[in-house]
Amino acid sequence: MTEITIRQNGKSMRASLPNGAYLIGAGRNCHIRLDAPDISGRHAQLVVSDAAINIMDLGSSNGTFVNDSGEPLFANQLTPLAPGSVLRLGKNVEITVGTAAPAPAPEAKKDAPAPSNLDDMLKADKGEIPVLNVSGVPQRLRPLVQEIKRQAHRELLVRMNLKKMALSGISEDELAEQAKRMIREILSMLNIKLPEGLTTEVIEKELIQEAIGLGPLEYLIDRDDISEIMVNGPNQVFVEHKGVLYRTDAAFADDNQVLASIERIVAPLGRRIDESSPMVDARLADGSRVNAIIPPLSLVGPTITIRKFTKKPLEARDLVNFGSISPEMVKFLAVCVAVRKNILISGGTGSGKTTLLNVLSGFLPNRERIVTIEDAAELQLHQEHIVRLEARPPNIEGRGEVTIRDLVRNSLRMRPDRIVVGECRGGEALDMLQAMNTGHDGSLTTIHANSPRDALARLETLVLMAGFDLPLRAIREQVASAINLVVQITRERDGSRKVVNISEIVKMEGDIITMQDIFVFRHTGWDKNNRITGVFEPTGSIPSFMEEIQRAKLDLDISLFSRKKD
Repeated sequence: MTEITIRQNGKSMRASLPNGAYLIGAGRNCHIRLDAPDISGRHAQLVVSDAAINIMDLGSSNGTFVNDSGEPLFANQLTPLAPGSVLRLGKNVEITVGTAAPAPAPEAKKDAPAPSNLDDMLKADKGEIPVLNVSGVPQRLRPLVQEIKRQAHRELLVRMNLKKMALSGISEDELAEQAKRMIREILSMLNIKLPEGLTTEVIEKELIQEAIGLGPLEYLIDRDDISEIMVNGPNQVFVEHKGVLYRTDAAFADDNQVLASIERIVAPLGRRIDESSPMVDARLADGSRVNAIIPPLSLVGPTITIRKFTKKPLEARDLVNFGSISPEMVKFLAVCVAVRKNILISGGTGSGKTTLLNVLSGFLPNRERIVTIEDAAELQLHQEHIVRLEARPPNIEGRGEVTIRDLVRNSLRMRPDRIVVGECRGGEALDMLQAMNTGHDGSLTTIHANSPRDALARLETLVLMAGFDLPLRAIREQVASAINLVVQITRERDGSRKVVNISEIVKMEGDIITMQDIFVFRHTGWDKNNRITGVFEPTGSIPSFMEEIQRAKLDLDISLFSRKKD
């Protein structure tokens, strides 16, 4: 918020202005209306943002002056204001913007005690989020662009009903052409002088994106170097770029435009979002995962999170090149898929579980029938014989829901050779374990957990969610019999993903499931670019199914598991 004080004819008034562009003048449409004969109808524009406060004279008849300057501001040129600056408009109007910067604190005496480590930590600079430029709009001009877009959208809604035209059967190209023509007319009528560094083409492009596309998301979805898009209301669009969080210079016009983008994503999938159903999971055409949540649940406005997929699916060699896994680990996992071992991929949110599942699915034989089951279809398999199943949420009457568990049970009647479940997060874990234990070996799935041991504990909890009062020992026996390998993947502090454990479930000893690590990632330090360093290494443990691999005549030398000497 920026505080302003308006003094006119001996009277004062204070106001707080959030970030935005404010029209000052005597006209009825002005945000700050000044009723005086020497104030022009559209006198000046005040632009407020977190980064700066700027003023722009709009060609007024009597000029706009800053502080004690005897020269008026140049028309249609943004001028930065320091906190505490005084604007003079006409003879009797003064506007004080913000408050003056506080005087510097006196220097501490030399004999003052040194601050404690806790004080240093509390005062330490936490670091600002860097800005990624994607829109071409300078940050200081973004509030002005937002105000222009809001005015243009209001006029566009009056002139044409895009939703009604889309439902009437008009082609997308014709709809886009009509929207573009109307937007150009509206921009020419708004008659807003643009400051240097901002062109009509840039504003027109953003308006068209929001009218018929996904708004500023259009800038980001086509970029392969962006892995995650996070929209926190209309004015905050963040991305993950090469593992690092950035704030972008893009923004929606208002909450309504964010909602319109969400609806354009979910409507083709037969899903909906409104006050009665304020959360939705969906996907883009390329398979990218989308989650949206709107008010009243979201207090910052409509929120969108997109987990992007690359246009070209990542392969095992890509993960090796990224340093996420070693060639030896890839070879071992490929052999495990070939000998039909059941594999559970464990990791936290955003750690790369689905990407790794895609890579391992690539090792499945082409001659087998594969059934994939997902909440929102994301897997990108390239085998010939694939049946893809996707869960369905309830309709507006609360009926018609089809859960992952329903699909897992149905898949058992579909003669699958392999079952691939995108993620176990509920009672379907029990059906998945039973399938693995009744001839459907070689199956793959993922789970949210922070370590291989935690993954087994979570699996036990999910089985109990199926609603059966099973003894804990019976559940653990099912788990120990069904799951052969747990692959743990982690998102490190530098944004990189690492497969930190490949662990084999060996057997039950009493009531405890015993495990042994086959490969681990050993962290050794940080490089000069603050990236994590370490080595992938075998532990020296030999898989208990090594004889099975040899009988299958697969090329896997036992020396692969030999522990390297330091």
